[in-house]
Amino acid sequence: MASYLDELYAHQEWADAEYWRAFEAHATALADKAIRARLLHIHQVQCAYVWIAGTRAAQFEFKKVEDFPTMADLKQYARQGHAQMIAIVKAATEKQLDETLEIPWFKPPLKVSVRHALMQAAMHSHYHRGQNATRLRELGGEPPMTDFILWVRDGKPAAKWE
Repeated sequence: MASYLDELYAHQEWADAEYWRAFEAHATALADKAIRARLLHIHQVQCAYVWIAGTRAAQFEFKKVEDFPTMADLKQYARQGHAQMIAIVKAATEKQLDETLEIPWFKPPLKVSVRHALMQAAMHSHYHRGQNATRLRELGGEPPMTDFILWVRDGKPAAKWE
């Protein structure tokens, strides 16, 4: 199962990078408040799951759009979050994936396996990429095709952030 999570996270990073490049190719998208807020949400959720599945050494810090003066700053936050999450997934043993953790922002707190929490983090971003695809079209841009099966067909390419 760990290899399946490896693939989901490699695909997620690739798909996110494809969208960042599409936004950067369409200046109106980079200036769009809805896209900016949604990108923060996507990447903050990913970072929250890094915290949940990690050591929890410090309190998780929720970010605001204002914490990222430029889109380049937000993109860097995204890249760091992906690197951390992929490292957690690659290092996880089957035993660790089966451990139960608590997601504190649900009321009452939700108890799930690490495996299920990691699956949620990977799947959650698909939904928001779809929203961003719609918004990019509304702004006159063309969203990239980021279906998982096409990523597999194309040899599972690595993320191209630049």
